[in-house]
Amino acid sequence: MTLSIKPILALAVLVLTAAAPVRPSYRFAANLPLGAPDRWDYAVAEPAAGRVYVAHGDSLAVIDARAVKVIGTIRVPGAGMHGVAFPADTALGFTDDGDRGRALAFDRRTLKLVKAIPAPKDADAVAADPLTGHVFIVAGDPRTIAVIDPKTLAIVATVRADEAMEYAAAGADGTLYVAGAGRNDLLAIDTRTNRIVRHWPMRGCANPHGLAYDRGGRRLFMGCVNGVMMAVDAGDGHVVTTLPIGRGSDAIAFDPRRKRIFSANGKDGSVTVYQQFSPDHYRALAPLRTAVSARTMTVDPASGRLFVVAADPRPGADADGASRIVPSSLHVLVFDPVE
Repeated sequence: MTLSIKPILALAVLVLTAAAPVRPSYRFAANLPLGAPDRWDYAVAEPAAGRVYVAHGDSLAVIDARAVKVIGTIRVPGAGMHGVAFPADTALGFTDDGDRGRALAFDRRTLKLVKAIPAPKDADAVAADPLTGHVFIVAGDPRTIAVIDPKTLAIVATVRADEAMEYAAAGADGTLYVAGAGRNDLLAIDTRTNRIVRHWPMRGCANPHGLAYDRGGRRLFMGCVNGVMMAVDAGDGHVVTTLPIGRGSDAIAFDPRRKRIFSANGKDGSVTVYQQFSPDHYRALAPLRTAVSARTMTVDPASGRLFVVAADPRPGADADGASRIVPSSLHVLVFDPVE
């Protein structure tokens, strides 16, 4: 009987890979205080400008990603900001006032508010579609998505879903992907018709929150609160692989230059890191120790820097809510890649 050596070699490679030491892939670089307001949500990078925006309460902090310093603040008293997006071919940025049911357009150069646009309450994610240039304001509990034309600063359509939603990520071909928290699925929206065209069930994913898109590999990465991340084919919605992450994931980020995927795990106080070798193959790198409460983050693709938002928890608290953190302790933890 002739034995094939290929399975033996494959097994040997697998064993060596699993046994290889996991070296640190990032180093702590800075701790940038933001202070009050203490209620925060998403951090979003603007790579072309070298900036990072952090939405917290009625403020949108603007950070120089290289110098790691706050260079401005967009403040709208009484607002409750969550997301931010930057549509192409315009100098405007968009955030939300989910508490009062408004979308907020601001000038990225002056950081001045341009217009408040009526929108559904309980806004969460904000995304810009590169094909149409439209801005999508995802209102989770009302189960609607307001579509704004940045040229007219008006709502041009409303997408009605049949479930609560979380984060959204725009593809490159006129598709907006949204994490369906109500039905544990992934929604695909045609941005030309503003209609939901797919509901892809994500079996094994409970209450999906964070979502990131890999344009080159056409993969989506969706974080689930039950400690897993789904790598999904953006073409047909099938799950390529399921990757373990930490507890309390609320944000997923993808570094397109270094091909790395990150999950911010607020309950564990960690960031899970994976190296992508191909669209279908991933390997865990050394996790980062952050802080309990550090559940949102973004990555600056130019430098590879991670910006992780956290606050100091009160003694004995799990820091799931703003009332359980030390007042005015909001800060950004910065990590640099070890090249």
